[in-house]
Amino acid sequence: MTSTTRPPRTDGTSRPGGRGVPTPARAASGPRAAAGSPGAAAGEHWRSLRRFARTLREDLEAAQRRDPAARSRVEVALAYPGLHAVWVHRLAHRMWREPALRLPARLLSQLSRAATGVEIHPGATIGRRLFIDHGMGVVVGETAVVGDDVVLFHGATLGGKTMKRGKRHPTVGNDVVVGAGAKVLGPVWIGDGAQVGANAVVLKDVPAGAVAVGVPATIRRRPASSPPEPEVDDPAIYI
Repeated sequence: MTSTTRPPRTDGTSRPGGRGVPTPARAASGPRAAAGSPGAAAGEHWRSLRRFARTLREDLEAAQRRDPAARSRVEVALAYPGLHAVWVHRLAHRMWREPALRLPARLLSQLSRAATGVEIHPGATIGRRLFIDHGMGVVVGETAVVGDDVVLFHGATLGGKTMKRGKRHPTVGNDVVVGAGAKVLGPVWIGDGAQVGANAVVLKDVPAGAVAVGVPATIRRRPASSPPEPEVDDPAIYI
C-alpha cells in the first residue's frame, strides 16, 4: 500500500486537502475588517448575508444534481430533509461562534433533529455543497470537520470513541462518499475522494482515493487505470 502524507492537525480544524475546509479562524478573519462606521458595518453585514444565501443556493443545486429522483428545485427545497438539516446547521453554526448564542444554537439543532431525523452538532464545521441523501439517522459530532462536495447516506455517523474533551470526531476531505449505515469514529482522517462502504466501521485513517469496507474497515485501492470519480453508483456494492 502506498503511503499517503497526512496533513497536520494542530487545532482540530485543519483541512485534509483540496479546495479547503472552512475553519473558525478563516471565518473570523478577512480583508474586510469593519472600519467602525455604521455604513461600513452595514456593508459588511449585507456582504455576509449574500455569501450565506449563495452557500444555501449551492446546497440546493448540489442536492438536485446528485439525486436522480429530484424533479425540480421547488421539490428539493420543500421535501428534502437532508437539505433542510444542512440549511439549519449553517445558521446554528453561525450562532455557535457567538458564546452568548450557544444555547439557542443547540436548541435549534435539536429542533432540526426532531424535524429531519438528522443530528448535526452546531459546533461541527461543514464545507460547501454537502448532500445528505434520505437523511434519517445521520449523526455528525461536535468536532467533526467535513470538506466540500461530500455525500452522506442515511444512517452514516461521524462520531467519537472517547468521552474526553478535545478533537474526538473525524476530519473528512473533499469529494468523499460515506455509505449507508457506515460509522467513522474518532479523530481519523478521510482523504479526498475516498469512499466508505455501506455499514463499514472506520477506526483508522483512509488515504485519498481509497475505499474502506468491512468491520473493522480495511482499505482497498482502486486500480491505477480507473481514476477516482466524484460520484458513486452504489456504495452498497462495497460491502
